[in-house]
Amino acid sequence: MKNTIFEGAATAIVTPLTKDGIDYEAFGRLIDWQINEGIDAIVAVGTTGEGSTLSDAEHKEAIKFCVERVAGRVPVIAGTGSNDTAYAIDLTKYACEVGADAMLLVTPYYNKATQKGLYESFVAVADISTKPCILYNVPSRTGCNLQPSTMARLAEHPNIVAIKEASGNLSQIAEIINLCGDKVDIYSGNDDQIVPIMSLGGKGVISVLSNLMPRETSKMCKDYLNGDVKSARDEQIRLIPLINALFSEVNPIPVKAAMAAMGYCENYLRLPLTTMEEANEKKLLALMKAEGLI
Repeated sequence: MKNTIFEGAATAIVTPLTKDGIDYEAFGRLIDWQINEGIDAIVAVGTTGEGSTLSDAEHKEAIKFCVERVAGRVPVIAGTGSNDTAYAIDLTKYACEVGADAMLLVTPYYNKATQKGLYESFVAVADISTKPCILYNVPSRTGCNLQPSTMARLAEHPNIVAIKEASGNLSQIAEIINLCGDKVDIYSGNDDQIVPIMSLGGKGVISVLSNLMPRETSKMCKDYLNGDVKSARDEQIRLIPLINALFSEVNPIPVKAAMAAMGYCENYLRLPLTTMEEANEKKLLALMKAEGLI
């Protein structure tokens, strides 16, 4: 059995941006608030953190800043995956050097690698990493699906300890658990499937929702882990409308609007992402108001 990086909820944290670059003052306030609210880990510069439109220097600076600001209070998981394996290796080496606790490695997007290519790419990164790696399967964004049989092979690598599963396919997730057993931890990559995936043996979630509701998202997971299945299930169902609003447009467009409304950042995204459509934003803000978030 490999060591678990965290149990509960990790926030796939937004990166506050302005037209001039990363707003580190806002980023620091957001990190501190997340930890004070009881979040269990922070994922820096992933999909939600707009890693795909940051420059190489910004990507590295954001990881380093997050590690230093967190200062060991919770695990920091650095988004270091890429569709270019050599670049993923470079980012992973850097994140290890500056003290990130683990890596999040997305399946290489756009290239549409074969299962052989996925296996060899992940092994190449894991081989050079001095920290544990969480693989990230999100076929709707990447164009390729990490199959359970491939995950089972990857689970034999000592540095590959978990998978963030966002395929939405519960049967596939059950098969991963069946094949891998306790060799990898499973985290939900979809906020609407936290409890369903935990019912199969998942350890928690890497969450978008927890950007605005860190305490509640962590509690949902902890309730389930502590045996209060009804409380976790009821909270999962209660939050479905808000979760749906947070994904009414491609992530992180809605969550950036949400965090701006809460005063944690500007509602600024880099092209090709644009700000939220007015009708969708109106629905999101109404649900947030009902939750007392704004």
